[in-house]
Amino acid sequence: QAHAKVWHLYNDHFRPTQKGKVSIALSSHWIKPQRMTEKNIKECQKSLDFVLGWFAKPIFIDGDYPESMRSNLSSLLPEFSEAEKKYIKGTADFFALSFGATLSFQLLDSHMKFQQLESISLRQLLYWISREYNNPQIFIVENSWFVSGSTKRDDAKYIYYLKKFIMETLKAIRYDGVNVFGYTVWSLLDGFEWHRGYSIRRGLFYVDFQSHDKKLVPKSSVLFYQKLIEKNGFPPLPENQPIEGIFPCNFAWGIVDNYIQVDTTPAQFLDSNVYVWDVHQTKKLIKVDGVFTLKRKRHCVDFAAIRLQISLLQEMHVTHFHFSLKWSLILPLGNLSLINHTLVHYYQCFASELLRVNITPVVALWQPMAENQELPASLAKYGAWENPETIQAFVDYAKFCFTSLGDHVKFWITMNEPPVKNLTYTAGHNLLKAHAKVWHLYDEEFRRSQKGKISIALQADWVEPACPFSRNDHEVADRILEFDIGWLAEPIFGNGDYPQVMRAWLRRRNSVDLYNFHLPYFSEDEKKLIQGSFDFFALSHYTTTLVGWEKEDALKYDHYLEVQMINDITWLHSPSRAAVVPWGLRKLLRWIKSKYGNVPVYVMANGIDDDQNMVHDKLRVYYIQNYINEALKAYTLDNVNLQGYFVYSFNDKTAPKYGLYSYIANQYEPKPSMKHYREIIDSNGFPGPETTELLCPEEIASCPECHLFQTRKSLLAFIAFVFVAFIATIFLITYYSKRIEKRYK
Repeated sequence: QAHAKVWHLYNDHFRPTQKGKVSIALSSHWIKPQRMTEKNIKECQKSLDFVLGWFAKPIFIDGDYPESMRSNLSSLLPEFSEAEKKYIKGTADFFALSFGATLSFQLLDSHMKFQQLESISLRQLLYWISREYNNPQIFIVENSWFVSGSTKRDDAKYIYYLKKFIMETLKAIRYDGVNVFGYTVWSLLDGFEWHRGYSIRRGLFYVDFQSHDKKLVPKSSVLFYQKLIEKNGFPPLPENQPIEGIFPCNFAWGIVDNYIQVDTTPAQFLDSNVYVWDVHQTKKLIKVDGVFTLKRKRHCVDFAAIRLQISLLQEMHVTHFHFSLKWSLILPLGNLSLINHTLVHYYQCFASELLRVNITPVVALWQPMAENQELPASLAKYGAWENPETIQAFVDYAKFCFTSLGDHVKFWITMNEPPVKNLTYTAGHNLLKAHAKVWHLYDEEFRRSQKGKISIALQADWVEPACPFSRNDHEVADRILEFDIGWLAEPIFGNGDYPQVMRAWLRRRNSVDLYNFHLPYFSEDEKKLIQGSFDFFALSHYTTTLVGWEKEDALKYDHYLEVQMINDITWLHSPSRAAVVPWGLRKLLRWIKSKYGNVPVYVMANGIDDDQNMVHDKLRVYYIQNYINEALKAYTLDNVNLQGYFVYSFNDKTAPKYGLYSYIANQYEPKPSMKHYREIIDSNGFPGPETTELLCPEEIASCPECHLFQTRKSLLAFIAFVFVAFIATIFLITYYSKRIEKRYK
């Protein structure tokens, strides 16, 4: 009633001369049902009625309280007279909303939630207000998040929540037709936060409460908000717009399967027993004792599983297929004393069948998995990569693989995605030496005859400073890149030794910590052995991470590297919470070029999980489209020597939720993402009207069985000529012999 009287006072006596407007500012939360049932939805409506509708319905609708309040509170809720209802109704020139400053985010009385779930969706609240209160003009008078009281100037968490709320406001305007005409950040400077005291901060300006002068210092959020106001929102950035263009003729379009489906069940044709079919009684085959047929050699056609996988790959139109061998199964004892010849033959057949259909096999010798890191049990038991003896065991294993499979495989990966997050420095040291020795082994003993190439494949997700305006955050991002990628990349692709950033940081940590983090040293001979042991730079890239230096969330803070992991909640995320950040791939490729020069680069794995229950994997389609376009930008605009791109993964059977083929009831079905990837392959990128067409020469399958025919064409032609001449001679001799016989008769 007091608000209504003031509104009428202004409306009757001041509006004609001052031409202003007046309203009441109402705080609200947003609530969503625990389960989508009619009862829970009504409880959500009741929650909003009790908090926001209590004041909003009398003013914006009919002058009276919500019906849900009347039915629940009965006589406790006062009655308005009809005159009071008319007097209160319509006493607002706009809807002034406060969201997040007082009521929201765990400050709402739990009874007001009616056992439903509180949410921070500003967009949904704006839409609800628009529909509930006849589409009023809305002015957001208070909106914010908060950070820890210990956070000083680089308030990245505050920035990304602010970004989320303003983006949701823009979406409500653009897509939902909500009439929002203003937005206000809460608050200008840090202050006393009522029952939370000084334990949190909400200000755009930092205040040191312990100082004498209480000087205001602008935070990173000030710069963010200032830029946002200058741009009046989020205009598309030119560098993030898709481009048109195509990749070079010899570009490798691939797909990844960590481990191919191995089924070495003997075919029926290998069974030397003789059977009789009991057609009258049991209807089964009955083995005849003591009767056998001649045994024959195994052939690749005996493996039915290979044909199915090859046909699926052909359907995809890929040129390369990347998979890993199982060291622990090929050499179960970790040495050549016991060899699984059946499995080796299977791999040989698989590679030769790939070549037969003009798909290049890309084979990794070792890929770590959870159990024993996919090492033979004897090696895993005695220290795995911590044990220097594993180095020679890996070299022996690699030599066996080169000898057994080298005729079919010309594209080798020594180690696929070594797990740097779980490696000790000693294990990484031995791993690097093992890789280098295997590379030199191939270079000296096999390259000339097999004419292949070999390198290591590293996982390389991009790391971005959380506050782009913070020098400290940039330093943290650089440090994480060196620890995550440079640790194994710098010795091979750089100077033969570990990054200086790592050594300097560990020296600093060792001077203040009780533990000694020892990064081993290479001898000069070892540096020479490791440096340059590559033919190309192979990387796996899945997502981008934001990092900062201000400690904000203890659960996501790495004390060892003094880094805070930050989440941009405006980014698209997969069901497993992996962020979809296509521009991170381009930044990574540029970083590799700037550090290691014009090295040939292959993106050996790039993919994302999606909901297995969804028929259309729209997120993966978006992911593939935009990540490949960023790769094209790196190739065409940044001159990165990009040679190939591989999607992860082949199917859901071997990599659940990541596959381009679903696997249900023993059946493979292509997802929309597979068909979309095939279209990109067929177009060799994203050609436009002005794209110059490339005339690519037809590639000839380089299978060993075909090699004789490719290199002996003249000899074969001569043999064919002799054969035809021989047949013609026999024919003529026969013909004239018969004529002579007839003449004498």
